Amino acid sequence: MFEKLIEAHQSNPTIAWSMQFQQLKVGLDVTDGRRQTLHVGPAEISLSDGLDADCHFSLIADTEAWSNYLKSAPPVGYQALSSLAEKDRLDIEGDTLAFARHGLMLEKLFSSLRPQRRTAPAPIDEPYFESAGGRYLHLNLWGQHQRIYVEEAGQGQPIVCLHTAGSDGRQYRGLMADGELLASHRVIAFDLPGHGKSSPPAGFEATPYLLTTDMYVEAVMAVCGALKLDRPIVMGCSIGGRAVLHLALRCGDYFKAGIGLQSATHAESHLNEKLEMQDKYVLNRPDMHGGEVSANSVQQIMSPLAPSHEYWETLYYYMQGAPGVFAGDLYYYFVDGDMRNGLAEQIDTQKCPLYFLTGEYDLSATPEMTEALAEAVRAQHCETMKGLGHFPMSEDYAVFRGYLHRVLEKIAA
Repeated sequence: MFEKLIEAHQSNPTIAWSMQFQQLKVGLDVTDGRRQTLHVGPAEISLSDGLDADCHFSLIADTEAWSNYLKSAPPVGYQALSSLAEKDRLDIEGDTLAFARHGLMLEKLFSSLRPQRRTAPAPIDEPYFESAGGRYLHLNLWGQHQRIYVEEAGQGQPIVCLHTAGSDGRQYRGLMADGELLASHRVIAFDLPGHGKSSPPAGFEATPYLLTTDMYVEAVMAVCGALKLDRPIVMGCSIGGRAVLHLALRCGDYFKAGIGLQSATHAESHLNEKLEMQDKYVLNRPDMHGGEVSANSVQQIMSPLAPSHEYWETLYYYMQGAPGVFAGDLYYYFVDGDMRNGLAEQIDTQKCPLYFLTGEYDLSATPEMTEALAEAVRAQHCETMKGLGHFPMSEDYAVFRGYLHRVLEKIAA
């Protein structure tokens, strides 16, 4: 079952680069089959029979779990090692911090057991510019002068796009290049302070960053006000999808509609609890590669069916995030922005109609959670997007655009 692992570093040089700095022993305990030890680094990968006593950690699952993981189109929950663990289909015993430290390399390594989906954009005949253009907006926000990067394209009905936790507005690159959409819509995406190309807030080096509901709402309304937008549509994903709810609740009269991607009243993740890592702060430690850990933490909620170049570009944004930014955004996602307090039911969807689209592979804001939210707020539309994950607009825009265009047609009507 695992024999192909010993050659993975020969076809993927990034695995070879990572493993040259380590000698990692991983136990492979197939509960109804063989037990083996995987030896990774510094120059080779090998397998031996039995579980070595000094394995750093062991991956424990049955044959059915591994068989589903190995499929070219894995069922939901089987798309990554960490998603297997999240859904109780894989136990990780031993040094779980070592598993987190090497997580991205391990995901690359084990995914090599599947049929590969390598993709790349088609060559072009002539160089060309996309229509999107960016500027820096100076405004007062969160009690100080901020320098915010704003990018936009198109004309007509404004759509303000809110990026996910730890990332930036580049996630909406597909919308910014969609000629049919841009003919009638002005797509706007801005980077929160400290994200993407926006400058960090003054004093960031001495102040822990924690994003709150008040801060997020203030940021969106400040940018909309500075751009003098008239009845914009607001569309957000993940924490942006949560912000759509708070904006509809607090400022519903201002927006024509809200589109929530991966929206739910709250977010769920039990992996850190299961691995006893709640107090390990793996996203921001001096002995961890914060960018790689951040990227790996979201890989489990993405679709394994996405084109590889879009999939990995989405993860690349996370690899570039500044220390503490992703964790600070997650404070809003998991704590301050939790709407299991009766607030969601107070949203008036006659004032601000809400449309929900959720990828089937998302384990953080599942389709079931979005459907429950839609029922609670009496949303105008709720749909599960087949073959998509937590970042639908970024990981596979070609599939996402069909769902989005139908929603925009409904809003226009």
